[in-house]
Amino acid sequence: MPNSNAKLHSNHRGGREASRRELVSRSLQSAQHCLENQDFGTAYAHYLLVLNLAPELKTTVKETFQFTLFKWAEELDSVARIQDLFNCYEQALELYPNDEVICNSMGEHLFRMGFRDEAAGYFHKAVKLNPDFADAKENFYRVANWLVERWHFIMLNDARRNLTYLRAIEQAVHSGSRSVLDIGTGTGILSMFAKKAGASSVYACELSKTMYELARDVVAANNMEKEIKLLHLKSLDIEIPKHIPERVSLVVTETVDAGLFGEGIVESLIHAWEHLLLQPKPKNQDTGAGDYGRVIPASATIFGMAVECKEIRRHHRVGMQEVAGVCLSNSVQFFSPTYAAAGSEETVEPYTTEKLSRIPGGYRALTEPCQVMTVDFNDLQELKSLAARKPWKLSLPVTEGGILDAFVVWFVLQLDDEHSLSTSPSEETCWEQAVYPVQGLLDYSVKTGDTVIMEVCCQDCYLKIQKISSLPSECGMDFSDRDDMLSLGNEAELCNALAGLQTSTKQDGSTPVCVLESTEIALLNDVAYHECFKAAMSKVLLALNPSKDLHSMDVDGPGGGMNLQEHQNKSSLGVDPDALYILDVSEGFSILPIIAGKLGPVRAYSSVEKEQHQAALQVIAEANHFPKETLEFWLSHLEEESVVLQRPKSDKLWSIIILDVIETSGLIQQEVMEKAAISRCLLHSGGKIFPQYVLVYGMLVESESLLLESAVQGTEPTLGFNIAPFINQFKVPVRVYLDLSTLPCVPLSKPAEFLRLDLMNPLLNSPSREVKIQICKSGRVTAIPFWYHIHLDEDHSLNTSDECSHWKQAAVVLDEPIPVQVGDELVLDVQHHKSNISITVKR
Repeated sequence: MPNSNAKLHSNHRGGREASRRELVSRSLQSAQHCLENQDFGTAYAHYLLVLNLAPELKTTVKETFQFTLFKWAEELDSVARIQDLFNCYEQALELYPNDEVICNSMGEHLFRMGFRDEAAGYFHKAVKLNPDFADAKENFYRVANWLVERWHFIMLNDARRNLTYLRAIEQAVHSGSRSVLDIGTGTGILSMFAKKAGASSVYACELSKTMYELARDVVAANNMEKEIKLLHLKSLDIEIPKHIPERVSLVVTETVDAGLFGEGIVESLIHAWEHLLLQPKPKNQDTGAGDYGRVIPASATIFGMAVECKEIRRHHRVGMQEVAGVCLSNSVQFFSPTYAAAGSEETVEPYTTEKLSRIPGGYRALTEPCQVMTVDFNDLQELKSLAARKPWKLSLPVTEGGILDAFVVWFVLQLDDEHSLSTSPSEETCWEQAVYPVQGLLDYSVKTGDTVIMEVCCQDCYLKIQKISSLPSECGMDFSDRDDMLSLGNEAELCNALAGLQTSTKQDGSTPVCVLESTEIALLNDVAYHECFKAAMSKVLLALNPSKDLHSMDVDGPGGGMNLQEHQNKSSLGVDPDALYILDVSEGFSILPIIAGKLGPVRAYSSVEKEQHQAALQVIAEANHFPKETLEFWLSHLEEESVVLQRPKSDKLWSIIILDVIETSGLIQQEVMEKAAISRCLLHSGGKIFPQYVLVYGMLVESESLLLESAVQGTEPTLGFNIAPFINQFKVPVRVYLDLSTLPCVPLSKPAEFLRLDLMNPLLNSPSREVKIQICKSGRVTAIPFWYHIHLDEDHSLNTSDECSHWKQAAVVLDEPIPVQVGDELVLDVQHHKSNISITVKR
């Protein structure tokens, strides 16, 4: 009987196995049939069933499964079924957890949806799985800044800053502060300083998942994983005894930004004093430090001064009334986001940051530096009162006449009584300064003896400096009282003062306001850019419609009024058979369609998305007496916004398509060659893509600065701690947003042409090229800066390295410097792959 039972069970198992194989076979056939009918969703479901029933088929069906997943994800994305899309990828990654292609594709979807941190994580995982996977590497380099911000490298290379923190922490621990909490630990360096100094208990918290994991690896590599407790938490979420057993005697932190408060140090220290720190030591008492709580840094003093700076001005104020024949005067008021932040209820950073010692064109101080405020981080009541404090007035006498462009701020961080760090522009520091651009005045000029006045407050975790204006010396006001009200002698003096005060222009609704990014304002101020496009467009339009005197269509040209009126009459009747179609798909705010509209009978289409930008363009068009039909917004004509490049009408083609080829950062725009390929199919005979081709130029330089900003240089700057190999996993080979005019570097070669990218004639393109470079100065090659000559046609081009260009430059930073002598020749391998340029030195 037992033998019979065994046989029965065996038959039963055999029957189940046969059924499983049958189901798997039928599901595979069904999946294939669905793929043939492009029913990707059902095919995906069949493959999920197959892989769950038959894991042994994972390798066999992998490529087909990937194809099905990607196609189904595209469909889900197109109908905004975002959660279903992510569910599919999570299911796929459960089946193929170490598949770099699926990880990379998941990252691409996340990035397109704006989840940059999460996208960067998937790209990084894909690179770790396959370091030679080019698509993942390029994606990772694009978003690495969101994973590990670049200032980590600069600060870790600042040996003076590291040593100052170490000395202050050592002194605190030796004085009795034995339990330490490091808030915002980053790589964990301050925690390791505390443990090295002899602290008995060290805790560290870090909110960023990537930085937490990095700190965990760093602490383990330095044999401190059992002595430092790392918490993947925001400090505000730490509880006693859930996360740490008791209150600590020392908090160390460097959660400060260029404006001091922007990283939330005030909020985190209020919480720490109330919930995590021992009570502060009473003043004038000699009790041991271990019985009381303290903070490093102990305090800070903020300083500031008014400056004239052309570079700041051109990024925050539109400086001309007319651009390439288009009148901007009085039609729209343009402001940068910092001005909008001053009156906004949203939490918006009210300043930009600049390293003033390296700003193009330099800067000129208009006032002496003054103390803006002080803050004691060891005084809970003072920290609490900061946010509640009413705005106060600050005044500075003008010591040198000029143009009032900005108020710049820096601070001195007092770690303790003996150790301090300064972020002053006159110091050798890794820090940038906070810049509050001046906007909205009727007149920005000031002279010696005038007074610059402003309002200061601490709000939404930021130091806000707003309502910056100037008071002429004739007013003779006394600003000695810095409290809520200004001291004035009498009513007549008040009236006199207000009459001379430079206040903001009135926002009464009569003049539309348009907020642009600082890069968009710099573009509006780029005269050469707009004049070059105007000339190149005129040339194309004249060639396509030689019967028209295009230049006479310009409203400002001789006789233009009559021709424009004729054009308006034609348009109003719907009769404009000669109109040529122009499409501008450049990123952000662009007035090129309006410039085109002034050149003749054209239909110009703008691809700007923001309603505020569309309204501003309409107002400018009306101010320039445009026919209503001349300017249209292309996205409103599209059923599917993702397919921007298509015919203007079923029976029409484009005369000119303007593509954005180069990012402001100095990199080539994503998918630009693919867009050019589509654009070529949408042009009628004689039509052009702008630009028609781009030449990439570069040179070899020696730059210690670029090395320090790109990777941690060994253990010396980090005082012997092993951090470099871990954080340098996140270094990227290309540094962006550079200003070659002020970059500390020594040119070792002359500029040379590296590559040609032809948008009109792809047969002239080559994915790679060898370039021989002659060395003209001995030194060490550490980087290869590159820039572009953008050719709209053979006669009209733009150089992205010009001083007035709105573009910045980029540079490839070498892993290892190469020593060279005058007369040497280096061979560069220059490659272009999916809008990314890679440059390597062939040995």
